[in-house]
Amino acid sequence: MMDALLRLGIDQFYATPHVFKRLYPNDQASIAQAFQELQPSLQGHGVRLACAAEYMVDADFEALLVSAGNPLICLPGSHVLIEMSYLEESLRIEQNIHRLHELGYTPILAHPERYVFYQQSPERIKRFKDLGCLLQLNILSLYGYYGQREQKVAEYLLNKGMIDLVGTDVRQQRHVSALAHYVKKEDVSGYFKHSPLQNEALFSIA
Repeated sequence: MMDALLRLGIDQFYATPHVFKRLYPNDQASIAQAFQELQPSLQGHGVRLACAAEYMVDADFEALLVSAGNPLICLPGSHVLIEMSYLEESLRIEQNIHRLHELGYTPILAHPERYVFYQQSPERIKRFKDLGCLLQLNILSLYGYYGQREQKVAEYLLNKGMIDLVGTDVRQQRHVSALAHYVKKEDVSGYFKHSPLQNEALFSIA
């Protein structure tokens, strides 16, 4: 997948495996081990790779925030990528965001355009900006890969200047193939004129 993305001009990657106890019981040790196992295959490919995690905001995540002595797996600058179920808002999302700030983290809410409970009223997403969250868009949403509702919300958030970061969210080869197809078919750079991206400024890999 990284070879295919490299051909599209992407040479820096942050792998962010899910941390969701019921489905993906990852932790610092399992992610670090997987990252180390991948390193030999990257030699000579011109790829720069680092890793963090994407946390499901649920009761298990809340338990991690009980004390500052249980550090999260972060992107640079203590940025923490979080998500919710696509179908139901996390019960204590605001309290958990406040707690992240108290512990010195900056939360990044992943793919806000894909949460179905906001799609009829996307203006509700602004409250996350007001709470100090950065918002990360899935680039495939903008091409309509996930559906028209996701595409419309993505365009709305970009036009309102609310998007800070963009991610591929690729998990398998079909996602990479779709991205390669759409990149050749349509230039979406104009959508970002009101939402300057901070990927390079915040997360460039030396």
